[in-house]
Amino acid sequence: MFDRLDQIEERYEELGRQLSDPNIVSDQANYRKVSKQHRDLEDTVEKFREYRKLKDGVSEAKAMLGESDADMRSMAEEELSTLEPKLAQVEEELKVLLLPKDPNDDKNIIIELRAGTGGDEASLFVAEMFRMYMKFAEQHRWKVEVLSQTDSDVGGLKDITAIFEGDKVYSQMKYESGVHRVQRVPATETQGRVHTSAITVAVLPEVEDVDIKIENKDLRIDTFCSSGPGGQSVNTTYSAIRITHLPTNTVVSCQDEKSQIKNREKAMRVLRARLYEVEAERVHQIQAKERKQQVGTGDRSEKIRTYNFPQNRLTDHRIGLTNHQLAMVMEGLLQPTVDALIAHATAERLKAEAIAA
Repeated sequence: MFDRLDQIEERYEELGRQLSDPNIVSDQANYRKVSKQHRDLEDTVEKFREYRKLKDGVSEAKAMLGESDADMRSMAEEELSTLEPKLAQVEEELKVLLLPKDPNDDKNIIIELRAGTGGDEASLFVAEMFRMYMKFAEQHRWKVEVLSQTDSDVGGLKDITAIFEGDKVYSQMKYESGVHRVQRVPATETQGRVHTSAITVAVLPEVEDVDIKIENKDLRIDTFCSSGPGGQSVNTTYSAIRITHLPTNTVVSCQDEKSQIKNREKAMRVLRARLYEVEAERVHQIQAKERKQQVGTGDRSEKIRTYNFPQNRLTDHRIGLTNHQLAMVMEGLLQPTVDALIAHATAERLKAEAIAA
């Protein structure tokens, strides 16, 4: 492990020197690439340097134990009682930092929420969940752009698709994929009975053209009139776009913009993300072991979480997490749940690494 850390530190210093090279500074594309590589190694290098400093401190304190002066020995023992646990903790943190990173973690996401069982109540919960994710995005200073939505008759959303853009969005949101179940008394329920509804959430990493190629001959593009609020242009201009990827029969549509060109651009972003997910899943199935080291499978049919409003309780079934602050979670306090899921996934990956070693 430490040979590898030495190599990472050498690479980090070499990248630092490159950032001062006028030839690289003048090439903005190359400069951004080198800057990102340098930034990606920074946490690991800083932690490694902290580890070395602590290790030197432990060595010095152990040497002091051989002193004839009782006060010096006592001071050394006290210092060791602080440094040794800290050294062990930093070593574990280094093991985590050396785990292979998910190549999608730094990417933006396309998020899709759809009402499932429960009719109107499910559509209301879609709207509430999207509001929760919006508040969570605000905390991280992510940009949110709605691509398409279908309103329900009761003020909810039958479905909504949006892009979340910002720092490490996928790493924070990837465990939200799956079926979310809600248990509560609907506003229309006169007998006070608790109803169970469900919605599905899909979190797709946004991909670029370099990640997946789409041939124009494989696309059928239809235009239609926008529907819903939007002023005089609604139902008069064919600005809405529907794109069908013929080989996979994948259909996406966008009518959020008044411009047909902008709607097409947005629809293509969604299409690339969906096709990337299909291809990734195919590769994962071939490899067989993929997703065994992750929290749950992310399968759309899997119930991952229950929101019980009468008991103010959130339960994440994948890791057995129970939180009795559901009202605060719905106001965007999702980070403790996200952190628990990430910690569990990391622990599983460390176990797998240890077995492989």
